[in-house]
Amino acid sequence: MAPQIDTNALKKAEACTSIAKDLITQAIEQSAANATLCQEALLQASGEIKEAFTLVNQVQSALQPQQS
Repeated sequence: MAPQIDTNALKKAEACTSIAKDLITQAIEQSAANATLCQEALLQASGEIKEAFTLVNQVQSALQPQQS
C-alpha cells in the first residue's frame, strides 16, 4: 500500500512560502527607508521558510520506503 501524502502539511508549507514571499517583498520596499523594518521582515521570512522546509521534509520522509 502506498504511503498517504499529507496534503494538509503541504498546504501549510505553501502558505508559509507565500507569507515569506510577501515578507521579502516588504523587506525590499523597506530596504532604503528603514533598515530595522527590513531586518525584521527578513527574520520573519526566514522563520516561515524554515517552517515550510520542515513540513516538506516531514512529507518526504513519510514517502520514503520504510527500511528494516
